[in-house]
Amino acid sequence: MILGGGGLIAVGLGGKDGTSSLSPSSLIRGDSPSPKGSPSPTGPSPEELAKAERAKRVTQLTAALKKLDATSPEFSVAVLDKKTGQTYAYRGTVKYDTASIVKAQILACMLLHDQDAGHDPPSGEMALAKPMIRLSDNNAATSLFQHVGAKSGVTKCNKRLGLTATAVNSSWGLTRTTADDQIRLLSELVDTKGPLDADSRKTAFTLMNTVSEEQEWGIPSIAKSGETATVKNGWDTRSADGGLWAINTIGRVTTADGDVNVSVAVLSHDNKSMDSGVALVQQVAKLTRQYLKY
Repeated sequence: MILGGGGLIAVGLGGKDGTSSLSPSSLIRGDSPSPKGSPSPTGPSPEELAKAERAKRVTQLTAALKKLDATSPEFSVAVLDKKTGQTYAYRGTVKYDTASIVKAQILACMLLHDQDAGHDPPSGEMALAKPMIRLSDNNAATSLFQHVGAKSGVTKCNKRLGLTATAVNSSWGLTRTTADDQIRLLSELVDTKGPLDADSRKTAFTLMNTVSEEQEWGIPSIAKSGETATVKNGWDTRSADGGLWAINTIGRVTTADGDVNVSVAVLSHDNKSMDSGVALVQQVAKLTRQYLKY
């Protein structure tokens, strides 16, 4: 303050002879020492605020999923936000039967098989890959599963894709996987530094973005206007499970500007019907978007 500074000059800064030890020019310039002001109060940094907000959202999402879990069949979910690098998982390491979501895995292995051979997928393979993904055709999946080496071939392929918790079954639909592994697979399908080259990534995207209308449930249900969704769904009922249903959905939601770039995998079993299972996995996916704000 001006008054404080003037007081210091008048009272405490004289020389031995009673004259000021400061030159007139310094007084004019205002070079006189000034008292140290009180330190400014410092709040949390923007990074700390963002971290706290993320932690709050995660806590709220987990609470919402636990509440749903108390009255529903068992499920798991994993989310990877490629824009931020953040992940979320609820029961992400618990294994479930894949049912038909394994067909995305088989597709990736087919594409790697052709890359290794130094050529694009032949027309005969694409004639199988298209109905396998778009229509979830089982016969096409069996043919491609055998073509890429069946259980041993897909197991080796999984290592290249980073799927460390997926156990391939000779009956491909009984392959066991985790939600965590499935978002790794989804990430590899688009990773420019991953094992799949640009043409293979484009093929996978095109097929998973053009599934038949009756199979546009699951992950596409959380896409907003102007966003793009890819998906592979899986459903199966077995007498060994008392006729109950395994219902799974994996896919990605993106925008052209990269503002949304998210992979989501929801796995479930013991659903009383296919319709109720579809409703469950869609509800779980919507909760992740509601709370994580992606």
